[in-house]
Amino acid sequence: MAVPKTKISKAKGRSRIANWKVSAPGISECPNCHEMKLEHRVCPNCGYYKGEKKIKVAADKAEKKK
Repeated sequence: MAVPKTKISKAKGRSRIANWKVSAPGISECPNCHEMKLEHRVCPNCGYYKGEKKIKVAADKAEKKK
């Protein structure tokens, strides 16, 4: 079992823990519907990714019923 050779002070340990930061997710505009979406993901609003329809969206079903 690993055992530390020397005691690490509270300041040293806490300063190391303090560097864990959360960054904001990459958000971009969908070129098809111009809604905001996560980068490199299918748009949840229109279902397009890189100019191609990838998934069916609930909005598509609502338009077909009308």
